[in-house]
Amino acid sequence: DPFLNRRRANGFIQADRNHGAIPWSRIRDRNKGPQEHQREICEDYYPCELYAFNHGYAAAYKHYFGRRRTK
Repeated sequence: DPFLNRRRANGFIQADRNHGAIPWSRIRDRNKGPQEHQREICEDYYPCELYAFNHGYAAAYKHYFGRRRTK
């Protein structure tokens, strides 16, 4: 498969380790809101992404990853 998951696309690149600095990607990840995390999860799952095009990411996440009903 020539295509990579969006989160792992740059995993093979070595981070610059100068002076013990915190990578900007970690700073960005810490400041993301819950909706952004849900959207990224939904974007990684193709049926959820298709559903989101018609109904929005909030509804798509709830449909595919929301609370599961038990019997």
